[in-house]
Amino acid sequence: MPIRTFQDREIQKLKTLMSEGIQVTGEVEALREGLKDTVKAIAEEMDMKPAVLNKAIRIAYKNEVCSNKEYFR
Repeated sequence: MPIRTFQDREIQKLKTLMSEGIQVTGEVEALREGLKDTVKAIAEEMDMKPAVLNKAIRIAYKNEVCSNKEYFR
């Protein structure tokens, strides 16, 4: 397979993509950690397992996504 060379414009696009991707991934990780801490705290307050609350969040999220898909059809 031949080696592909990129033009300056393509290289700049890739650099921008990588920079933005790293930033977004960091933000997502921070949000997940924050949610994890919140779920843990509320689970302790309510004497529940965090897994139960996480499962409820996933179910609610999937329900919301399905509702939005039907709305846009």
